[in-house]
Amino acid sequence: REALLEDATAILAADPAAQGLAEVISTYPGFYAIALHRLAHALEQLHVPRVPRLLSEYAHTQTGIDIHPGARIGPSFCIDHGTGIVIGETAVLGAHVQVFQGVTLGALSVAKHMANLKRHPTIEDHVVIYAGATILGGSTVVGSHSIIGGNVWLTESVPSHSRVYHRAQIHVTRTEDPTADIVFSI
Repeated sequence: REALLEDATAILAADPAAQGLAEVISTYPGFYAIALHRLAHALEQLHVPRVPRLLSEYAHTQTGIDIHPGARIGPSFCIDHGTGIVIGETAVLGAHVQVFQGVTLGALSVAKHMANLKRHPTIEDHVVIYAGATILGGSTVVGSHSIIGGNVWLTESVPSHSRVYHRAQIHVTRTEDPTADIVFSI
């Protein structure tokens, strides 16, 4: 119960749209996914067959957030706009980690013979991972107090207090006649 209260409090603190703990607990898909993960993970640790996976898949169908019951997630975990988040079986997340939509904490390889190896990244304390970031590999560690920007593809470790980002090029053109038909191709 205490862990769930810490998670709800972290979400409330991070989301300016959140109106209170009651709202976070009763309406936020990210909190729902975290709550079911905490239960599924506890059952996984007790070697209960199938039920942990059923719980995680139920949470996935209800929220669009896929957290394997084997993933180890520290306290005060915050999921904001969680659709499309994937957290793999051997991922380890520290305390006060914040994750946005479309983030993947995955494996570099899915070969069956690697089933008992650490395949997913470690995220240390006080890390923010923005939308669309992909962090892969069992030896990949994101150091504490780091920020991983949106749409970053990361397969190597970064030290504490790092900022990792991808700078996209945006091209803006102007026309003399803004009412002209817009014709473009991609």
